[in-house]
Amino acid sequence: MSAMRDSQFNRARLDLARRRRGMTKRALAGAAGISIRSLAGYFRDEREPEQATAVRFAEILRFPVGFFYGPTLDEVSQEGPSFRALSKMTARQRDQATAGGTLGVYLCDWIERRFRLPEPDIPQYEYADPEIASMELRARWGLGARPIRQVVPLLELHGVRVFSLAEDTLSVDAYSVWREETPYIFLNTQKSAERSRMDAAHELGHLVLHSRGGIQRNRQAEREAQQFGASFLMPRASVGSTVRRGMSLEEIVRAKHHWTVSAAGLTYRLHELGLLTRYEYSQRFIEIGRLNYRTEEPEPAPRERSQVLEKVFGRLKERGVSVSKVADELSIHPDEVGKLLIGLVGFPVALES
Repeated sequence: MSAMRDSQFNRARLDLARRRRGMTKRALAGAAGISIRSLAGYFRDEREPEQATAVRFAEILRFPVGFFYGPTLDEVSQEGPSFRALSKMTARQRDQATAGGTLGVYLCDWIERRFRLPEPDIPQYEYADPEIASMELRARWGLGARPIRQVVPLLELHGVRVFSLAEDTLSVDAYSVWREETPYIFLNTQKSAERSRMDAAHELGHLVLHSRGGIQRNRQAEREAQQFGASFLMPRASVGSTVRRGMSLEEIVRAKHHWTVSAAGLTYRLHELGLLTRYEYSQRFIEIGRLNYRTEEPEPAPRERSQVLEKVFGRLKERGVSVSKVADELSIHPDEVGKLLIGLVGFPVALES
């Protein structure tokens, strides 16, 4: 309490917590038992809330009260991230996802003060042809045309910070963002391993092809990133030398393991490379829909793990530092740290329902 008395209430942190919980200002005021005018005064820095009001905010928003008395965080804005499936997302979902990303950057800053992480090696091929850019990056990273067995560890090796979104909806896809010279990718780990790999490759495409100053969110940029991701995971030379023309869906399901991609993703790539006619492509997708392969991947691959996060939290555990202790140092709920890790680490992460 004394530390809070010596610090100033931070309205930006209150607003971040509000957006993370998906609450409107009116709803927050009502839950706290104050007028919307009083709340607006706090946000305009006209007055500071009483200690009892700050505690009430903490209870409602499920953040430790100390969180509201720290310095302003470097926030992830909706103008920066390369959100996919924008039409499916509500403003509330975008707010929650970007606020979660801000907490991810906050956690990563804490980690980087204690551990040395790989330096970023993400070249800029702005305005390049997506397929050519993917091949240039493969050459730079020494991958040739061989299949990529683990995408997340590969990205981490080249300095991308990868965290989980763990949002309670499949409408929120992956997104990527630059914070100064550091690239971040946030993945929705509720998806299949194959779709998460493609999401990661897609977001790598945004980081490589589109300006650090703000990734353009439009259909053309999405098409370019998708083309980059497909080519990065399934290079033209590799696919052409491995499969035959006119493959059946059964053959596609067997072949998808070679590149660890979804049946739908390989089907699209085969058509893109002229290895399926338009009619064959249409028929395969009718079968994919009938068999529900878009939502339940056949013969699914195991989920990839973050080598960086597993090593970091493994070392912390050896030092007697738990996830709860990390959260306490950041003045956030342990659940928030868990959501950034879930699906990316091998140890269990307990989340509140």
